Amino acid sequence: MSIQVAALTKIYGTQKAVNNISFELKKGEIVGFLGPNGAGKSTTMKMITGYLPPTRGQVTVCGFDIQQHPMEVRRRIGYLPEANPLYYDMYVREYLGFTAGVHRLGKDSKRRVEEMITLTGLGKEAHKKIGALSKGYKQRVGLAQAMLHDPEVLILDEPTSGLDPNQIIEIRDLIKRIGQEKTVLLSTHIMQEVQAMCSRVIIINNGNIAADDSIDRLRQSKDQAALVVVFESDVDEKLLKKLQPVERIVADGERRWKLYTEAPAALRKQVMQWALDQDINIRSMEEEVLSLEEIFRQLTTGNTTAQP
Repeated sequence: MSIQVAALTKIYGTQKAVNNISFELKKGEIVGFLGPNGAGKSTTMKMITGYLPPTRGQVTVCGFDIQQHPMEVRRRIGYLPEANPLYYDMYVREYLGFTAGVHRLGKDSKRRVEEMITLTGLGKEAHKKIGALSKGYKQRVGLAQAMLHDPEVLILDEPTSGLDPNQIIEIRDLIKRIGQEKTVLLSTHIMQEVQAMCSRVIIINNGNIAADDSIDRLRQSKDQAALVVVFESDVDEKLLKKLQPVERIVADGERRWKLYTEAPAALRKQVMQWALDQDINIRSMEEEVLSLEEIFRQLTTGNTTAQP
C-alpha cells in the first residue's frame, strides 16, 4: 500500500479534529477526500505529509512511518496545500529551480523544471514573477512544485481552486494521467471534479469516516435510493407520508415527488396499491440513484459516526 492510516487521531486542546480514522490507498488510485469545512480533511492531509504530528495513531507512506522516517516520507510525497504558499518575488522558473535544489535533484534539475513547466502549461508565464500571475497560474506553479521530484504519492488540497473552466479540464486530465502511475489523494468541494477524476471517495464528517467506497457503490447502495413518482392529479403530502417504507418526501415539481427509502421495490408496490385505492393515476414511476452531492449532504448533516 502507498498510504496506510491506522487509528489516526488529532486533538487540539479540548477539540478532537480527527477521531481514530483508518484507511489505505494503493498505487494507481485517485481518491477524493471529501467533507464539509472543519471536518478534518486538511488536518489529516497535514499529518500524512508529516507537517503535523498525530496525537495518536500511525501513518506509513510507501512503507515508511511518518514519525520514524520523516525524510524518507517527504522524498516520496508531493504536497499542494490549500493555501499554496509561494515566493511571490521569485520568477516561475527560478522558483522551480530553487525547489529542485531543495529536493537535491542535481543534474536532473533543469530537465525536470522544463518538464513541469510544459506539463502544467506554464510556458507563457515562466518568465514572470509569481506575484504577477493570476490565481489560476499560481495554482499551476503549486502543482508543478508538488510533482517536480517525481514523487510516488501526491496529496492535493483543493488543486483546481481559482482555475477557469478550461484550466480545470486541463488540470483534471493531468491528474488523471498522473494517477495511472501514482497514488493521489485530493480534497475538493467540487463534486463534478470528484466524479470526473476519482475511482473512490472517502467522506469525513466531524473527524470521523462517514463513508469509504467507490462512487458507483455509494450511488447504488440501497439506503441511498429514491423513487420518483409523477401523478396525473394533485395528491396530499400527508397521505404520501403514511406509505411504508418512506423515510422522507420531497416535492420536485408539479405533481412530481421524490420518495426516499431503503427498500425501493417494496415501496413501489405500496405506491401502486395506494394510487389504486385513491383512484389516482400514475404518469411515471422510476427509481433514481442519488447524485454524489445528495449522498454527501446526507452523510454530513445530522449525527454521523465513524465506521469500524
